[in-house]
Amino acid sequence: MTVRLFDYYRSSASYRVRIALNLKGIAYERHDVSLLAGEQRSAENIARNPQGFVPTLEVDGRFVPQSLAIIDYLDARYPEPPLLPRDPVERAQALAQALVIAADTHPLNNLRILQYLKNELGLDEGARSAWIRRWIGEGFAALEASARSGARFLGGDQPGLADICLVPQMYNARRFDMPLDDYPALVRIDAACAEIDAFAQAHPDRFAPAA
Repeated sequence: MTVRLFDYYRSSASYRVRIALNLKGIAYERHDVSLLAGEQRSAENIARNPQGFVPTLEVDGRFVPQSLAIIDYLDARYPEPPLLPRDPVERAQALAQALVIAADTHPLNNLRILQYLKNELGLDEGARSAWIRRWIGEGFAALEASARSGARFLGGDQPGLADICLVPQMYNARRFDMPLDDYPALVRIDAACAEIDAFAQAHPDRFAPAA
């Protein structure tokens, strides 16, 4: 079986999939699609992903777009270790935490939105940074409140989908100088994830293009 991941090193959604692949122990070929160079809009990428986004997972010639759909596929195809609980209520709670990031926070501060704010609305860097901090802060406040007291990770004692979504957003927050003092549980969980090789090996710094 041939597994290929079409991603961009600093894409949060791609970062999630790299973590999931590593947690599952799946070997894959990584193919860079540069968002800054506009390669996501190429005919080749749109043939793989009609939205013109990354990531896209290719498995034996079949394409799966959207990070959460990819992770759901991986969890179904490779059930160990599970990334979502089997109990229906716990599964729904974990999905709710993950979607705070994947649906309500990250989409408001990804590259295409920031480019629109700059190029179409004419917002300066300070205004764009305020936008980023506003929406990350709302998402982080909700996750901080939902974190289980005493648990090592958002969902319990093992990392799962919610943690896979949290870590790339924490990376983004630091990129944009987001103060994190109000989110001690998230900072602690992020640090715990960083100690796990599957997370560390997925970090954007490992894939950054040479200067």
